[in-house]
Amino acid sequence: MGKIINQLRSLKDQNKSGFAVLADPDKIAPADMQYLARLCNDAGVDYLLMGGSLLMAHQMELCIQRFKAESDIPVVLFPGSPAQITPYADALLYLSLISGRNAELLIGQHVVSSPQVRASGLEVISTGYMIIDGGVQTTVSYMSNAQPIPADKPEIALCTAWAGELQGKHIIYMDAGSGARRPISTEMIQKVSSQIAIPLFIGGGILTPEKVFENCQAGANIIVVGNAIERDPMLIRDMAAATREAVGSKVR
Repeated sequence: MGKIINQLRSLKDQNKSGFAVLADPDKIAPADMQYLARLCNDAGVDYLLMGGSLLMAHQMELCIQRFKAESDIPVVLFPGSPAQITPYADALLYLSLISGRNAELLIGQHVVSSPQVRASGLEVISTGYMIIDGGVQTTVSYMSNAQPIPADKPEIALCTAWAGELQGKHIIYMDAGSGARRPISTEMIQKVSSQIAIPLFIGGGILTPEKVFENCQAGANIIVVGNAIERDPMLIRDMAAATREAVGSKVR
């Protein structure tokens, strides 16, 4: 197992949580990455996730380079397609959309991208990706043509996560999607986290440090926030602090 996977497993084994900032290269200029890096350094952010559904601006590599010039925080690719791969990052979330029935996103795109992924030298993190209904059709649900898991059906989420775990996924990523009107419920997070042995990522619709704290308490191992930080970058500090506070309260 690679370095980052081992870090994530350690968080799960110790019932701890980390905080990740999601940056979309279509929404942030390379010139802004140094400022973002400094904010993340000062706040003690654990990971930077980099990616988007479209990547129309074609500036992902430059964004990563600018960030890495200022920070040692690991950069993990969160790709919307096989084309979104670069060796400038540290690791790749190799996403399989296990909540949908689209064969292309279960295995088809992986067949196409596998030579490039193998040649990249990236640490590959096999990811069972699950879209959860966030109250509005998001970019990820539209682009994937996938029906989200109903927000009030935690048992479906659990069985889907079990399936991913049994297939050998390294992590489970439950996502309400960018722009979600409501985040994933703490009930669903708790039900899934408490019954899988692999790390759990949670993203989508997380707007406040209070929600970060609640999700950590419910068992999320990595909280991923993008949209809220795009609107107010200073939330990075407060959300990272909320993650550490939640971990401290569980230890006590």
